[in-house]
Amino acid sequence: MALRINDTVPNLTVETDKGEITLHDWIGDSWAVIFSHPKDFTPVCTTEFGAVAQLSDEWAKRNTKVLGVSVDSVDEHTKWKGDIESVAGTEAGFPIVADTKLELSKAFDMLPAEAYLPDGRTPADTATVRSVFIIAPNKTVQLMMTYPMSVGRNFAEVLRALDGLQRTYEQPLATPANWETGQDVIVALSLDDAAAEEKYGKIDKKLPYLRFAKNPA
Repeated sequence: MALRINDTVPNLTVETDKGEITLHDWIGDSWAVIFSHPKDFTPVCTTEFGAVAQLSDEWAKRNTKVLGVSVDSVDEHTKWKGDIESVAGTEAGFPIVADTKLELSKAFDMLPAEAYLPDGRTPADTATVRSVFIIAPNKTVQLMMTYPMSVGRNFAEVLRALDGLQRTYEQPLATPANWETGQDVIVALSLDDAAAEEKYGKIDKKLPYLRFAKNPA
C-alpha cells in the first residue's frame, strides 16, 4: 500500500548498526527524520550522511531524531561510518537501518513489492531508495522528498521544512514560499477574520484568502 502524507508510518522492527529498534517506540514523543540511500560506500550518500552528522545539535534543538536507511548490512554500515566521519570531521551518532530484505524500503513505498537485490548489484538497482520522510510525534508522515542519485540533498532545506512543520503542527497556520523561522505566517481559511485576530492579533490581509499574522510564540 502506498504511503501518503498524514498516514501513520508502519511500525516495523528493524536491525541497525546500533541494535534492533521498533519505529514507533524509537520515535517516542519526538519528531523524526528518516533518510534513505541505495548503497553504502557511494560518493553522494557519503557527503549526505556527513551533512546529517554535522547537524546533530540542530536536530537536538528541534527534539528530532534522525535515522539513516541503506539496503546493505550492519557490518558494511559500521565500516562506512568510518569514511563518513573522516569526511564530515564529526561523529555520525545516529543509527542506520540495515534494510537488506528491503522491508522498510517497500513499506515506505520506495520500491515495488516485487523488488529484490540481484547478485553484483549496483546503486542503480535501488536508485529510488533516496527519500526523506519527516514524521511527527503522532507517528504520521508530514513531508516526503525523493532525490535522484546525481543530486545531493540540501539538509538546510530539510531543517527549514522541519521548522515550518513544527510551527504549524496542529494549528490553523501555514508558511508562505521561502519562509524562514521568525517570519510572518499565513492564517488558515478555517478561521474568519474576527477569529484570526482574536487568536493571533492584528492580521495583514493581502487578499480575502491570503492573511498574514506575526509569527506567534
